[in-house]
Amino acid sequence: MMPTADDRFAIQDLAALYMRGLDRLDGALLEAQFWPEARCEYRVFSGGSADFAAFCMTALQDHARNHHMLGQHLIDFIGPDEAFGEVYYQAYHRTTGEAGEPRDLFIAGRYVDRYERRGGVWKIAYRSELVDWLRDDPASDAMLAAAPFILGQRKPADPLYHREAMR
Repeated sequence: MMPTADDRFAIQDLAALYMRGLDRLDGALLEAQFWPEARCEYRVFSGGSADFAAFCMTALQDHARNHHMLGQHLIDFIGPDEAFGEVYYQAYHRTTGEAGEPRDLFIAGRYVDRYERRGGVWKIAYRSELVDWLRDDPASDAMLAAAPFILGQRKPADPLYHREAMR
């Protein structure tokens, strides 16, 4: 059986839902993108998917905001139930410096993945993060506080989780 466009979309959705899990601080959603025995290899973490999700939730909880963007997503199907991928990303984190000042941390890189389909479901079996560049600057969005924008929030406060209000 040859991979279909639906297979490609299912794998791309894994990346988008992974980012949503990080940005909304939704550990269960993040963990659900991996097979239970998946391996995660990052410079700051090496281990299984459940421990990785818990690590991320702890690491990100003190950030005021997080925002991840996906770039190109290349998928190489090896057979009907296995694929390898490379996903470009840029991540923004509002952090706090040593003196308590707000900082803007930008990280860009790629995820190198292996995906498996089991029972018709694609999930991540292996993920490593490669960092290509980063910047750590003083915060530069003072005007955001006075702007009339709806700001993104974490689960469950984010408008994403209030579909009834959209009707």
